[in-house]
Amino acid sequence: MLNRRKFLIGTGAAALGAMVIPKMASAFFAEAGQHPLGVQLFTLFGKIEDDVKGNLKKIADIGYTEVESAFSKLPRYYGMEPKDFAALCKEVGLSWKSHHVLGAPFQMPKGYKMPTGADGKPMTMPAHMNNLRDDMQKIVDEAAEGGIPYLVCANIPTGTIDEIKSSIEILNKTGEACNKVKIQLCYHNHDMEFKNIEGQIPYHMLLEGTDAKLVKMELDLAWATKAGVKPVELFKAHPGRFPLLHVKDISADFKTLEPVGEGVVDFKDAFANAKIAGVKHYFVEHDMPADAFASIATSYKNLRAMGV
Repeated sequence: MLNRRKFLIGTGAAALGAMVIPKMASAFFAEAGQHPLGVQLFTLFGKIEDDVKGNLKKIADIGYTEVESAFSKLPRYYGMEPKDFAALCKEVGLSWKSHHVLGAPFQMPKGYKMPTGADGKPMTMPAHMNNLRDDMQKIVDEAAEGGIPYLVCANIPTGTIDEIKSSIEILNKTGEACNKVKIQLCYHNHDMEFKNIEGQIPYHMLLEGTDAKLVKMELDLAWATKAGVKPVELFKAHPGRFPLLHVKDISADFKTLEPVGEGVVDFKDAFANAKIAGVKHYFVEHDMPADAFASIATSYKNLRAMGV
């Protein structure tokens, strides 16, 4: 017969196990690759506007838990004030972590063409889009209102040495303003920042010319790969400088963006060195996919299979 002492010992162990096992399981699954994954909402450009809440819910249903916003065809933040968009994300099970903004008035890079939308027609840009050069404090104040921890400069002029120097000044100034409201500014690359400009590489100038604490980086793995850059070399040269990653894939001829795991980007090497880089958030992005939800679903499945 089970005596009282044994009963108390047994139930005590069970209670302890009930407290400890979930923590152990949580640690195990984190090690096994259950890092929160996010989506850059530009992936759904032209589609998310049809039903913002419904489309955010679909993202969450796939398994994503975080989002990074960008400009859309709707005013403000997908037709909402910052705090209202943050509340909507929370309602559907997502956390709004980051927002993309322009560094200066939009100019199409030389040799680039406007991408086409779902209707097959080239995208059009609003007459004025807020940018860090002209609207910095407004942008920072709105980011603070939304409660997001990261603000990302999506692009900034880097076509000449003078442009790069001006851009460095804009980024440092914005970094200071962000720091005052406990937001981390980051810079997002394309491939153009790795092209030689008057004997200099713009991306290296941005890294070295900006304050390493105030301005960090969101490395786009596909564009870096297209530029012939090895992300791990950047990670090791600038440890802790890359809290955000754009997890994007590209075809072997570098002409077509693909769902993650369907192209040639070496994700395994990048992810294996994520701790050195200081990575905290992974945002899947696929510019103008034929089927946005099919793409992000494939990306999610492949990333989990990779152990992320």
